[in-house]
Parts: sequence; structure tokens; C-alpha cells
Amino acid sequence: MSVGVARPLIFVDIDGVLIPFRARPAGAGRRSGSGTRNEPDHSGNPLLDRLDPDDGRRLLALRGDLVWASTWTAEANEVVAPRLDLPVLPFVNWPDTDEEPPPGVHWKTAPLTRWAAGRPFVWLDDESTDADRRWVAAHHAEPALLHRVDSSLGLADADLAAVREWLEQLDKRA
Repeated sequence: MSVGVARPLIFVDIDGVLIPFRARPAGAGRRSGSGTRNEPDHSGNPLLDRLDPDDGRRLLALRGDLVWASTWTAEANEVVAPRLDLPVLPFVNWPDTDEEPPPGVHWKTAPLTRWAAGRPFVWLDDESTDADRRWVAAHHAEPALLHRVDSSLGLADADLAAVREWLEQLDKRA
């Protein structure tokens, strides 16, 4: 990207993306409920042992600004970030509104697009659909990649490869 162009945002969901809904296979990487900092689990969430501490390093290697896009909000920094060796990240503070999204569009889509404020963005989520992609294309002037992660597997190498490829293409456009 050229000088003066804002780095893309990378919105990261937690449940289904960093915490898969199916247990990860044994021996499939260095995983533990307390992450790399050996911090005790105060959240009471038994699924935290499904976090892969390597995901933090892999996300930080992406050329973009990470933002939590999860209902965990501030708790993502208190509970998840330390287990992934991530710094404190900004998070989307979801609006408290009764506004219904258009049929088929995820409730996060419009708030994320507003939060992006005209910046290119990637959204890693397990619930985004083609309806969300169409909505973003119609309401956001900058490029956006809405990448659906398989919730039973969580964030995989193929997901990160797709994001890296998209970011490289974005760089070539700048």
C-alpha cells in the first residue's frame, strides 16, 4: 500500500472462528486452555481449551489492523487475547438497537461496515453469507473480504491463505 493509505481492518469473530464448535484433533498444534502466558481461566468457559495459541501469531502476521468483532466485546481482551499472546485490541461495541437487518443479512454486517468508516476490511466470521457480501458491496465504497470460516474447524491455514492473497491483491491496487 502506498504512503498515506490506511491499513485494512481485520475484524475477527471468536466463537466458531478462534473457538471451533468441534474439539480440535489431539496433537494438532500446541494448544492449552491457559495459552502461552499460563494465566488461570477466570471466565468459566470450558471451550477455551479449543483456542490455538498459534492463531495469535498468525493473525498478527497479517498486514492489517486487528479488531475484535465478537459479542465478547471487552472480554475478548481480558480472556482471549492473553491466551493468544495478542495485545489489547480495539473491539466493536455493538449498538443497542431494535433495528432489523434486511432479510438474510447478518446483524453484524451494517455495524461493521460503519465501524470500517471507509477503510478496506476483512471480516473473519462463521456466519457471513452472500447476502452480507452483496450488502457490503452496495454500502461500502472500499474493498471488503467477508471470509466465512468453518465453525466446526475454526481458523485454518486455508482461511489465512485466502486473507493473505486478498491483502496482496489490495496492495497491488494501491
